Amino acid sequence: MSVVWFAGIALLVAVGYAAACYVRPFTACHRCKGTGTAPPRLWDRLRRRITHPRALRGRPDCRRCTGTGLRLRIGRRAVNYVRRLRRHAGR
Repeated sequence: MSVVWFAGIALLVAVGYAAACYVRPFTACHRCKGTGTAPPRLWDRLRRRITHPRALRGRPDCRRCTGTGLRLRIGRRAVNYVRRLRRHAGR
């Protein structure tokens, strides 16, 4: 009986995540926390604190999200991959 409940809950979670990927395919970048700027390295933090105020120096774009602050969810990447496979299979 507990296996049936576990399977039902797992199915409910999977359907919920699929719906979230459909409604909101993008999420905040984990590396820059959605700001779009590169997170400071330790040496940069120490150097800026000593010699340069933060407002005077610009920070480069985040490499993971290319400065947008957004990234595709993993589930949405899987959906796009399957769609691409089906589209190219019919050719």
